[in-house]
Amino acid sequence: MNPIHKSIVMLLAVILTAFNGVAQTANKEKINKGDALPAIELKSEVYGNVRPADLKGKVVLVSLFATWCGPCQKELAEVKSTLWPKYKDCKDFRLLVIGREHTDEQLQKYNEKKQFEFPLYPDPKREVFSLFADQIIPRSYLFDKSGQLIYSSLGYTPEEFQQLLEQIEKALQ
Repeated sequence: MNPIHKSIVMLLAVILTAFNGVAQTANKEKINKGDALPAIELKSEVYGNVRPADLKGKVVLVSLFATWCGPCQKELAEVKSTLWPKYKDCKDFRLLVIGREHTDEQLQKYNEKKQFEFPLYPDPKREVFSLFADQIIPRSYLFDKSGQLIYSSLGYTPEEFQQLLEQIEKALQ
């Protein structure tokens, strides 16, 4: 291998090592299985406010998204067609779909376009998102009736969404 090729290979190795370190930091969870649901407060002029007391004794799904995120769009479409119709009337279940860095006004416009029937809560300053993670969406966190994290997912795949549905069903039994 000539010196130029060696230099290129060395440079690529350094870049990949650095990227791997950044990726691991970005994926670091702030909340792990068995941890308690953070005391989140959501304020929405459209859907009303949510306080920690409103969530006591319920299975709670926290879904963190952004309107510009492609995988988030796929996940929310699945929530619209599968999850919400099944659980919207369940008194023991609460869905909290939270728009990272979005205002009520932005989410209202987005909802008019997408025709979601479930509430979208704003998190314009990442105050709620920062309790769960620093980066990367979509993220879902499922808490059981005692308020403990029982399942979490990062990103979206149909298989992972199916696992989430199964975990909701178990938690509601």
